[in-house]
Amino acid sequence: MANYFLVCLIAYVFGSIPNGLVFGKLLWHVDLREHGSHNIGATNAWRTLGKGPGFLIFLLDFLKGAISVYLSSVLVGTPLALVLGAIFAIVGHSCSLFLKFKGGKGVATGLGVCVVMMPWVSLIVFLVWLGIVAATKYVSLGSCVAAALVPILAFVFGLPVEFIAFGVLAAAFIIIRHKPNIIRLMNGTENKIHAGHR
Repeated sequence: MANYFLVCLIAYVFGSIPNGLVFGKLLWHVDLREHGSHNIGATNAWRTLGKGPGFLIFLLDFLKGAISVYLSSVLVGTPLALVLGAIFAIVGHSCSLFLKFKGGKGVATGLGVCVVMMPWVSLIVFLVWLGIVAATKYVSLGSCVAAALVPILAFVFGLPVEFIAFGVLAAAFIIIRHKPNIIRLMNGTENKIHAGHR
């Protein structure tokens, strides 16, 4: 039981690291919370700072999720431990300990945890996301569709029930976090992705 608690604690603290805020200020002297969507995630970094910074923030947030689940596999190794590590990494990113429990929407970190837990599912989901974003320029639309696909594909691939349950919870969490985006999509006022328009 102590090891499971340690998994949750490490994943939450690691997930809480606000890469967008830290590196935005450190490298580009920009507080992402004051620009664009005011979000510290990769999409706002891409829009505000450009493609390179956006990709860097995406990679760092992705690694938060991947490393959290990897450490969970080392410390305990059960499907439940991996799921707990995954959940707490995403929650940490979205409700950061260092940002008064505010944060990003969890997409990059969610992809990171999925790559370690279910690589084939992640590959398909990423390609779907990429296709939707390339065709529509709506990151939010691609993210919501991709998130919804995770539990479906986990079931199709016959993955452990814990992973399927995680997929349902993570998809619901990410879609709820995108509620304002969904409303703007329905109203035709959602912003399309363009790099470096601060």
